[in-house]
Amino acid sequence: MDFKEYIESRRRLIYSKIMEYIPLKDPVDHYKAVREYSERMGNYRRPGLLMLSGEMFGTGSEKLVLPAAAMQLSEDWILIHDDIEDNSELRRGKPALHKIYGNEIAINAGDAAHIAMWKMLKDYMIAAGADAGAKLFDKFYNMLEYTVEGQYIETNFIYHVRDLSKASDELYFRIVQSKTCYYSVYGPMQIGAMVASQPEGVLNMLKSIGEPAGIAFQIVDDILDMTADEKVFGKKKFGDLYEGKLTLIMLHAYKNASDAEKKRIDSIYKKKRDEKSEDEIQFLNETAIKYGSIDYARSIAVEYGNKAKSQLETYTGLVPENEYGVIMRSAIEDLFKRQK
Repeated sequence: MDFKEYIESRRRLIYSKIMEYIPLKDPVDHYKAVREYSERMGNYRRPGLLMLSGEMFGTGSEKLVLPAAAMQLSEDWILIHDDIEDNSELRRGKPALHKIYGNEIAINAGDAAHIAMWKMLKDYMIAAGADAGAKLFDKFYNMLEYTVEGQYIETNFIYHVRDLSKASDELYFRIVQSKTCYYSVYGPMQIGAMVASQPEGVLNMLKSIGEPAGIAFQIVDDILDMTADEKVFGKKKFGDLYEGKLTLIMLHAYKNASDAEKKRIDSIYKKKRDEKSEDEIQFLNETAIKYGSIDYARSIAVEYGNKAKSQLETYTGLVPENEYGVIMRSAIEDLFKRQK
């Protein structure tokens, strides 16, 4: 069994738990909106990593399913708000929630899912006991706090800075460390380990593996945004370019561009999403291709992916030699070799 197969074996369990916390009730139309993204189900990588980590350290799935469901629901409500901020067209292969219901209803739906997530965590605290429950709650809070800090930095760049000459690799990696590394990789792994009562040393080990894996994951995501088939990727192609996001690809292209090219890139980045033409987006894409920026980003992703694998081997003694440990190795590799 590899990581994708593992996720599929746990998906229905997690999904069913989410539905328990956002049942269809009056007003029905409201709850249909709240459930929309959850019913599309997503890829379940985050709750999959959480459950895999817990099972790897000897805990049964019945103890892991509630925090795993909270993990997935956090993604669902964050994406609702994220899509409004970015004015995204698609989410998981279908129209974004605000494109269906409007911003006002979508924001409210995200709020409702957010509330349900905290109810899940409160119920977990009661079941796990005060000490263990409080530690997990604090970890979840810390993870989400750091995530929204990264979201602020990214959103501030998109809507207020809008200038690649004022950006840097360091700024890009700061965003990635919060929004991707912690939230998408080692945070879920740490939470699963905490359910399994693992000590601080194990949590630190998971961070040392998950941080480079998360960087590789995000860079691959940036590459797929410019290269993948929309139907496979589930999002509009060149979405990052339309949104004016900071990516390693465009930072590299900008650094290598001529003065005339920099001037045009600057003029495009200063525009809002709906003000950018297809020709302008193609210019950004062609500039990235011209300077080998996608290949450059791919080489950095491989570098961090190999570092994650190396860290995993370094901690062989702390990673249990069981079926779940084997799947965990598959999971780390899947993060930077994925196609969607």
